[in-house]
Amino acid sequence: MVGMHEFTKDATGLKDSIRRWGKDLGFDAIGFAGIGIPDAERNLAAWLAAGCHGEMDYMATHTSARGYKRALPDELVPGTRSIITARMNYRPAAADFSGLPDEGTRASISRYALGRDYHKLLRGRLQRLADRISAEIGEFAYRVFTDSAPVMEVGLAQNSGLGWRGKHTLLLDREAGSYFFLGEIFTDLALPPDAPVTDHCGTCRACLDACPTSAIIAPWRLDARLCISYLTIELKGSIPGPLRPLLGNRIYGCDDCQLACPWNRAAPLTREPDFAPRHGLDRATLVELFAWEEDEFNLKLAGSPIRRIGYERWLRNIAVALGNANSSDEALGALRSRAGHPSEMVREHVQWALRRHGAEP
Repeated sequence: MVGMHEFTKDATGLKDSIRRWGKDLGFDAIGFAGIGIPDAERNLAAWLAAGCHGEMDYMATHTSARGYKRALPDELVPGTRSIITARMNYRPAAADFSGLPDEGTRASISRYALGRDYHKLLRGRLQRLADRISAEIGEFAYRVFTDSAPVMEVGLAQNSGLGWRGKHTLLLDREAGSYFFLGEIFTDLALPPDAPVTDHCGTCRACLDACPTSAIIAPWRLDARLCISYLTIELKGSIPGPLRPLLGNRIYGCDDCQLACPWNRAAPLTREPDFAPRHGLDRATLVELFAWEEDEFNLKLAGSPIRRIGYERWLRNIAVALGNANSSDEALGALRSRAGHPSEMVREHVQWALRRHGAEP
């Protein structure tokens, strides 16, 4: 992106129009941020130096002479003057998660992953928003992001007034809680930034206390190597043995810190039909999902964020959950059915699970 667009319309009026157009496209809030992210690079460097990113090597890439590009929006996209931030709620009405974690027989899947993959949906809506702006003011330079590049989404959203960073490191809003997706439009438009909101976590530490693996090692500091979302989604190899019992029945992601947060008690439901649970994932049993063959996995999870972990890790995760479930003939039978799986990683996790039940492969 190069050049700087100079529009003739009043900037405040344009911002009001963008908010209105955003709402019409299904976004629940629109904010505006400048390109500065105070302390972002220093905090990122310390987090990386401590190894908290685990195998997520991409967190340390994209650098320039000035530092990490993810902390420098105008380095990541040259010519950037302002950033339009967007928020879309994803809490589905159909998903009942009360008491689900650690229930045993049912599979616990993070709420955000129950429906359609948000990446394409949000990216498409942001593109339509950019097109609407172009129709109003003429061509301008921009680039759309939705968790798809080295962008510090929470920091930018915080700077644009969409919420504050909670102690679990997620963005929080007093009305919306944290069940929402974020997206951005980096632009050469000179749009005045919105005022950040104040922190409303106070002395609360519910998220820290609720984390099954104590991955939130301090307020606003997460060690990804301990996080169940990292272990079940980002980690490509074997899940460390000492952490497996702590996963309970969580097979893709973890919502425990969000479920414990007081600001999520009245979080609004999504207005987006595509985020409704598909294929009964909000009520499926571990045995049922473990029985899926690879073609069934690929077919049913087409268009789902879950599909990106692949079938092998899907079985790995469910094997661990079955190892944590109450012993039953059904669970043991399911595990034994995969004891000879071609994948060494799957076999190893199945064997671990069977040993947890005092059974032999």
